[in-house]
Amino acid sequence: MRDAVGSFVGWPSDLIFPDAETPTRPTHKVGKGISRRIESVASQKEVPGRELKSAAKDIPTTSGTKSQIMMRLEKMVEVSDIMHGAIRTINFDEGVFGAAHFEIIGKEDFQQLFEHTELGIAVIHTYIWYMYVTLMRGTELCNRFNFIAASRINATLITNNPTSVKNDLVDIFMAADDNTTPSLYFLPFNSGNGGHWVLVAMDLSRLIVYYLDSLSGDWSKYPNMKKTVDAAIIKFRLKKKYRNRKDITWIRVQCPQQNNSVDCGFFVLRFMRDIIALNRIDIPKMYFEEYKTYSRANLDEIKDELCQFIVDQRII
Repeated sequence: MRDAVGSFVGWPSDLIFPDAETPTRPTHKVGKGISRRIESVASQKEVPGRELKSAAKDIPTTSGTKSQIMMRLEKMVEVSDIMHGAIRTINFDEGVFGAAHFEIIGKEDFQQLFEHTELGIAVIHTYIWYMYVTLMRGTELCNRFNFIAASRINATLITNNPTSVKNDLVDIFMAADDNTTPSLYFLPFNSGNGGHWVLVAMDLSRLIVYYLDSLSGDWSKYPNMKKTVDAAIIKFRLKKKYRNRKDITWIRVQCPQQNNSVDCGFFVLRFMRDIIALNRIDIPKMYFEEYKTYSRANLDEIKDELCQFIVDQRII
């Protein structure tokens, strides 16, 4: 048996059933880098930030068509073992989510990019990794913007064990060195069962929670989520012995709206990208003048940036 360790165990691709929206993949201490082996699925001082690199630089892109970088990545995937059910394990920088984290990415995840379909958690997390590496790492922006993994706080987990989720959120808040200076905690929140993505951005110092939803309505659609977030913030402040100067204020931001049933994940990524790039802790209720609407080209830019990042990181 010892000789078999590390060998490839074939597994038919039609027997692979990834749960992209509400995974419970563990986050444990692993070395940085990307596992390229084949695996079986059984296993308010403004701080100037970096400009986001344009993945489409020198690459002609037409809205609704595939860019050269996307076609290049698509070809790489087509000739790889990923098309036959293999996966890649990606080890994130610890700074992304404040602890060691790995993500598993496979054929279905790449198809979400190539075919512009609803995004699952692996793509959401990988683009967050891209933003951290490209825009934040090594700058003071790391003290102003924090990411919470959607695999730790989502509707399914809250329904099953709200107390555990609340305590997990408190632990995330407690891990920060300083929560008295304005900063934002980004939580890409999924309604569960392959459902809708919204962005919850929490400013613990000012007791403000921004709610960004690319569909109509507000947080009342997810009362258990709001209850859990409020309870976590209150418990965190009690543990820190902060005075609760006022009630927690939720703000429904009038953000750009999607016009189909698949773009919510792309919008959530674009929300985070623009807030960080503009270096804004305070999100205007009417959103930013620069981005009143998102065109298909704005969303395609997200895909091109991620495709270029995947190529550069040699994930395939």
